[in-house]
Amino acid sequence: ILDHHSAFFECSTDPVRTQIARKNLALQYIIYVIESSYCDFKQTIGNLFIYFSSFPLAGNQRFPYTNIMQDLQTIVELSHEFGTPEYVKGGGGNTSYKDESTLWVKPSGTTLAGLQEDTFVTLNRAKVNGLYDVETPEESHAREELVKNFMGEAVLNDAGRPSVEAPLHNILETKFVVHTHALLVNGMTCAKDGESVCKRLFPDALWVEYIDAGYTLCMVLKDRIDAYKAEFDRVPKIIMLKNHGIFVSGDTAEEIRSLYASVMNPLREEYEKLGISEDLGISEGARDSEAESTIQKIFGEDAAFIESSGYFECVPGPITPDHLVYARAFPFSDELTQENADAYQNKHGFAPKVLIHGDRIYGLGKTQKNAGLALLFAQDGAQVMKLSQAFGSVEYMTDRARKFIENWEVESYREKVAS
Repeated sequence: ILDHHSAFFECSTDPVRTQIARKNLALQYIIYVIESSYCDFKQTIGNLFIYFSSFPLAGNQRFPYTNIMQDLQTIVELSHEFGTPEYVKGGGGNTSYKDESTLWVKPSGTTLAGLQEDTFVTLNRAKVNGLYDVETPEESHAREELVKNFMGEAVLNDAGRPSVEAPLHNILETKFVVHTHALLVNGMTCAKDGESVCKRLFPDALWVEYIDAGYTLCMVLKDRIDAYKAEFDRVPKIIMLKNHGIFVSGDTAEEIRSLYASVMNPLREEYEKLGISEDLGISEGARDSEAESTIQKIFGEDAAFIESSGYFECVPGPITPDHLVYARAFPFSDELTQENADAYQNKHGFAPKVLIHGDRIYGLGKTQKNAGLALLFAQDGAQVMKLSQAFGSVEYMTDRARKFIENWEVESYREKVAS
């Protein structure tokens, strides 16, 4: 193996340094093969050199994968910077970096703040682009299952399932893509007048009406991006998705930061001008242990864990896929009886994740993290609803769109990973 790749070492004029490099690479290879669940030769060697790219050779020369490693470090930094509660919550949002042949994208359900260079899912870009030529079934869930399996065949490592939006990341012709569900942005994208406000504040942005996430969104966006490129001779650097979030793409970290600032600052000024704040004015009081005991009794394992806060006005309907996944569309607000609990489950097909009782709001879950995320997204939804008042008030997802997300295997997987 080392002889096969001897050209990588010939640039060194220091025989001692070359020998050290060869020995370290050989050891790294042994460790890598033991830890790996696959042994694709080309990808193994490629990953080895990514890991080893910072090793200095004589004359300040570097291995050929140095730039890749630096770019991966950049997207990790951006992921952490935009993985804060101002931009995403839970496992929401995704980031990516790409070169000519490979796409590195966040695994589905994981957090932006937790990403490292070796935790990205790597995909063969040519295979991902082949998705746009696949004939898919008409039935939505059969179609998404086919797409999931197709994407699995493009994966080059064992870092989890790629983000459902990986095909979209792949067609954006920039090095870096940062997709978030920023609170200030969703105050606009979830509002009735969101499109007109977007066109007024961000005339260069591409606005897209709500479209089912996954394959359908990627196919529609490819056509929209192609049309935008034909008109402006470039891909859109900012894409606004109704009841969803924002995509920002650029070739440098500075460009990503500048583009986000060009969105966040005007929106902040709009809210301030109208005297609208995301502050919910929550007053923390003592936990109601009697109410919690009753909740656990009537909802069973679905309320094995409970998180609660002081009262705030919960959003009464579906506003984004993330809120549907982590907090459900409709909070439970009836009297705490078994009859009412059964009626809710019979109507919706599942137990609530958010419950309103007295002067407190409760997040319910089968795990502590589930419960915490339910409460967190209930608060985020309330903030979105409040901010949307600046732009004509909140506009809910349709029942059809809601049901697609509620029954989509991909979102069940994402919730499972996040929990």
